[in-house]
Amino acid sequence: MILYLHGFRSSPASIKATMMARHMELAGRAGDFFCPQLPASPSAAIALASQLCEERHPRAIIGSSLGGYYATWLAEQVGCRAVLLNPAIKAPRALSSYVGISTLYNSNEPFEFKEEYIHELPLYAVERITRPERYFLIAATGDEVLDWREMVAHYPGSRQRIIEGSDHGITDFDEYINEIMAFCDAS
Repeated sequence: MILYLHGFRSSPASIKATMMARHMELAGRAGDFFCPQLPASPSAAIALASQLCEERHPRAIIGSSLGGYYATWLAEQVGCRAVLLNPAIKAPRALSSYVGISTLYNSNEPFEFKEEYIHELPLYAVERITRPERYFLIAATGDEVLDWREMVAHYPGSRQRIIEGSDHGITDFDEYINEIMAFCDAS
């Protein structure tokens, strides 16, 4: 099973998540892909993802942005592979300006990101990855939200695909799906 963790203000209806789901479906592996709606609370999101890891034993976790922050922590806990798509490295700093009511990108559904959630985020920080060979970083130099250089520095020795240009959403994501799947499926 591959567990996909979407980013902040995102959902299972995000472009990257739906592209991954479609790819898995076309490969006859729809049942091997799972992307839950993550709660706004980091502790609740980690609890949900941890439960899924316990029940489904993922081969790999793919995390986008804040989902990459969570995926790193989970990969360290369960010992699986992780693909990180423009991951948040300093999540408390990146999200501190979002305290209050926001909306999901794909539905405009409102949700509240509480001040206390900022204080939950450091609980899931990974200062240094333990097994770089388990990680595959995809970072875009054109990311308008997060600094790709922080990403590269945070995953030393890992497999890295640095995309010249692009953006935070990785507009050309479909070009990388086969490479992502090869990494996820490697023993």
